[in-house]
Amino acid sequence: MDAAEFRRRGKEMVDYVADYLENIEKRPVYPDLEPGYLRSLIPNEAPLEPESYEDIIKDVERVIMPGVTHWHSPYFFAYFPAASSYPAMVADMLCGAIGCIGFSWAASPACTELETVMLDWLGKMLQLPECFIAGTHGRGGGVIQGTASEATLMSLLAARCKAVRRVQAINAKKSESEILSKLVAYTSDQAHSSVERAALIGAVMMRKVPTDNHYAVRKEMLKKMVEEDKAAGLIPFYFCATLGTTPSCAFDHLTELGPLCNEENMWMHIDAAYAGSAFVCPEFRPLLNGVEFADSFNFNPHKWLLVNFDCSAMWVKERADIIGHWQIPLGRRFRSLKMWFVFRMYGLKGLQAHIRKQVALAKEFESLVRADKRFEICAEVVLGLVCFRLKGSNELNQELLKRITKSREIHLVPCQLSGRFVLRFAICARSTESHHIQQAWQHITQLTFELLQEASH
Repeated sequence: MDAAEFRRRGKEMVDYVADYLENIEKRPVYPDLEPGYLRSLIPNEAPLEPESYEDIIKDVERVIMPGVTHWHSPYFFAYFPAASSYPAMVADMLCGAIGCIGFSWAASPACTELETVMLDWLGKMLQLPECFIAGTHGRGGGVIQGTASEATLMSLLAARCKAVRRVQAINAKKSESEILSKLVAYTSDQAHSSVERAALIGAVMMRKVPTDNHYAVRKEMLKKMVEEDKAAGLIPFYFCATLGTTPSCAFDHLTELGPLCNEENMWMHIDAAYAGSAFVCPEFRPLLNGVEFADSFNFNPHKWLLVNFDCSAMWVKERADIIGHWQIPLGRRFRSLKMWFVFRMYGLKGLQAHIRKQVALAKEFESLVRADKRFEICAEVVLGLVCFRLKGSNELNQELLKRITKSREIHLVPCQLSGRFVLRFAICARSTESHHIQQAWQHITQLTFELLQEASH
């Protein structure tokens, strides 16, 4: 493919992508396939001779699209949003073309510098304390990670190094392995599995903190566990707070937990992977109160802020603490281009409007559920997630979800809350409108009617 053909094919691909997104709701949101479907559709080995571009494009529809779960369909209500916008896609094309491996400033100065400035822009949108902003007198700053999982691991490794240095400064005879065996980290029993995985990789003990009736960690329970561990000769060194838990979008109480972590010399990391995008709206910013006590903070613009995957924003209060752990890989893509394009083409007001619209759609779905006495709401609806279930057994709700999935008209996933099987309804696609919510609810109630009719017989 030479430059001339690239021009032609590139324009064709833009048209294909635009057609795909404009007509995505006509496709079944969830594939009707068995695992292993693809192997029989393509040869066992790569071709010896070049194949035509036309044949490859034909095979996209024959081989790939039947096996795609359409995350950007307005009938996709599973997991959390995967952000997407045309400005971000265009910027990703440019990122691919520049193709720099930005492992140092000299490797591509613009890659390093734009990332630093974009994290400052975003930090200011969130009204982060000045100590987290690089372009101030503070000693902090931001960095783009691939995922929130990576950000959690980086914060834990930095906290681990800091704890070892602190203990050895008091007792130089203590070996690193001896100290590591006594370190203990904490997180919510509602936290994402990646937090526990970070502790496994970091070779430290992690304890799950029980949550209250709203699935949030409170100071009293964490304090009790810390005191128990200190009495047993362990060294509490790290707490990962969650703002917007994966099961129910619950919020740990930062204003209580932060001062405790500071008093106990424990690194506090805040994982706000999904919910963090909402903090650009003044009405949701109080959910971040207490961030001033944190050592690091992370959320994913690639979930809800129209910057497509991968783009996970992380800030630290002290750059010196994490300079050896900025990220897992050495190389980095020019991901800040996506942020630059999106922030400029939407503006802060456009980003706020997007968040507010999707929260309003979640509230609309909540009101539909509450109006039907057969159903119940299982957790407070704060942002764009509604946790609900049929009143009745876990088995009944499992059967309802099975039928919803089999229908392939809408896509939901479940969670467990207080031992109950719960359906999660997340507003995900940028193109979701009120009529999609109404249609989804009609579909759920129709399947519910059929299920209950059968159960009554």
